[in-house]
Order: sequence, then structure tokens, then C-alpha cells
Amino acid sequence: MSAFNAVEKGAAAVGAHLVRDVSLPALVLHRDALAHNIRWMQAFVSNSGAELAPHGKTSMMPALFQRQIAAGAWGITLANAVQTRAAYAGGVRRVLMANQLVGAPNMALIADLLADPAFDFHCMVDHPDNVADLGLFFAARGLRLNVMIEYGVVGGRCGCRSEQQVRDLAKAIKAQPALALSGIEGYEGVIHGEHAVSGIREFAASLVRLAVELQDSGAFDLPKPIITASGSAWYDLIAESFQTQNAAGRFLSVLRPGSYVAHDHGIYKEAQCCVLDRRSDLDEGLRPALEVWAHVQSLPEPGFAVIALGKRDVAYDAGLPVPLKRYKAGIVPAQGDDVSACKVTAVMDQHAFMTVAPGVELRIGDILSFGTSHPCLTFDKWQVGCLVDEQLQVIESLETCF
Repeated sequence: MSAFNAVEKGAAAVGAHLVRDVSLPALVLHRDALAHNIRWMQAFVSNSGAELAPHGKTSMMPALFQRQIAAGAWGITLANAVQTRAAYAGGVRRVLMANQLVGAPNMALIADLLADPAFDFHCMVDHPDNVADLGLFFAARGLRLNVMIEYGVVGGRCGCRSEQQVRDLAKAIKAQPALALSGIEGYEGVIHGEHAVSGIREFAASLVRLAVELQDSGAFDLPKPIITASGSAWYDLIAESFQTQNAAGRFLSVLRPGSYVAHDHGIYKEAQCCVLDRRSDLDEGLRPALEVWAHVQSLPEPGFAVIALGKRDVAYDAGLPVPLKRYKAGIVPAQGDDVSACKVTAVMDQHAFMTVAPGVELRIGDILSFGTSHPCLTFDKWQVGCLVDEQLQVIESLETCF
């Protein structure tokens, strides 16, 4: 192996210091904020009478999955068969795949995992064609697959578009001996607009109503079927709706937020403010735990800096990186100076353009920390993240498995 191939992007030795020893740019996770977020969400979900299956596609870091499970998570949510296999290799033994299992090669990946009787797996279905394909494939292998009906919204993502389609699909599943109907699922994050809150509540009520109807008709194959919804923005409304309708009394209520584990300085920061506005009983919210650190690379014009950070390092789909603090390279203990008045105006593949606020003095080689918006699309750009303590010393390297 060449020296180049031996170096993973973002890798740093335990004991290294961010401002002195780590090659930048780097993905940085702050230990205390991360631990707070894991505790906070687990307590919120547990106090709501539900179970937590955090969406692992946010980080795809098995070390974080294990922390979430150790804190009380019921399982891990994932998006596809390859992610499921990676999570299984990382020790996860209960997966809710919030997506359809389509294509024989993907089915084969799951069939291999189901050879382990300790592996509890559930995927979504929303069409009779998929039901037929899954029934044929798993029957040929002598396996029984847990499936959940996905109920969607018109104009949204996947899912049955009407209650009658749900009823018909349940009958199709019942006709497949290799399939077990283990619950019903929905995703409210595609509901937007001025009346989003009422729309989400109506959607949740419809989801529970369908679950009750299916249970009363004997459609489910579990004595206490799963009912699940919730992304990272509206989890409080789903929890409230499930509680109000006593869903947990008849079903295993499961919430699936994922981005909470790292939080952010953008769209989820805004969403969290709305949660706290709606829930006055919550005395503290989530804390941003994720940053990307990079050097000042060029100062070609007054008031303008080019940062060694680009689209290959940080999310840019839901807002540009947010400058937080400036550190002097190599100076330990590190003292961060506020540079939040500066602004990133554009990002290219490997460069960020930043206006330098009056009174902020920079030099080439200075280190800047940046907050992000939409952590999912920052994590997936890294092979390794640096977990740091309050002194900015690396205490663990956290590998991703995208």
C-alpha cells in the first residue's frame, strides 16, 4: 500500500491537538455536545412513551450507533441494504429500513443477514409488485421477511397515497407466506407550507387510524405491531400525536430522528427553535456538535479570504458553512476568537470564498472552525471524524462506512 493510500481523509492520532497536529480540513465532533444530544433525545422519546430508532444514514458511524443503543435506542434506522450490512458489521442487530427493498442483489444482502436469528429486520413496501417480488425471493430461500406498509402523502416521497391502497396492500401481503406484516410507517418531513403543523397532525392521525383498522382486521403478524414516523424536524408533533391517540397502548411507537446526534448551525438549529417554542416544558435543546475545521489559504484582496474548504468537505445544499472561531495554528492551549461576523459567500470543489468582517485580522495558516447546515451531507464526505474534548484534543477517531 502506498503512503498516499494509507492516509484516510480526516484521520488523526488519538492525543493529537486540532490546532497543532491534525491535517486540515477535518471533520470535528465535540464529545460533550454529542453526549448531551444522545441523552437529550433518548430522554425526550422515552418520556413520550415511545421507542427511538435513530436514522443512521446521517452519520454512518457505527461507533455512534453503539453509543445510541447503549443509551437506550430500540434499534437503528437505515436507508438501504448496503447501509444495513455496514451497520450489522458494526454490531447493530435491529434495523428498521425506512425504504423499499428492491432488486434481487439487495434482497440477497438482507437474506444473508437473516441467516442470523438474532438479527431483527423490517423494511417498507408500498406496491403490490414489490410485495410479489419479495414474497417470491424470500420463499425460495426458506426465509420470512418482516415488512411494513409505508403510507405517504400526495406529492411526497414513497408510500401508498390513499387509505384504500393501504388496505389492498395488506391483503396482498397476507397472500405471501414468506412475508410478515409487522407494522405501518410514514414520513411527515415532506409536508411543508403555511399549514404544515396541522397537516402533520392530520397525517399522524390518519396513520394511527389505519394502524388500528389493520390491527382490528387481523392484518398484522405481530401481537404488538410497530407504528413509526418522524424525521429530525417535527419529532415533537409525531410524539404528541401518538400520545394523544394512545398509539403506544396498542402499538410499539417508534420515532426516527437522525440529525439530532450532531445537530447543526442551520436548518436543524431553526427546527429546534420551533420545537422549543412549541414545547415550553423543554428547558434545553440540542447542541451543535459538528464542525469542519480548515486553514486560511489565501488573502488575495482586502476584506476577502479563500479558505481551504469546499464542496468535497462540507454540505452546501441547505446553506453555506458558518464561520465560528479563529485559532492561531500551533498555539496550545488554543484560544478561539469570534469570527461569526465573517460570511462564506460561495464554495467551489476545494475552496470557500469568505468576506472578512471589519476588525477581524487574518493571516495565512490561521485555522477557522465552521458550523454546517444539514449534517447528513457533511458526514458523507469523510472517512474519519475527530472526536475532541474541551481542550480540542483528539480522544477518538470515528470511522464512517458510506
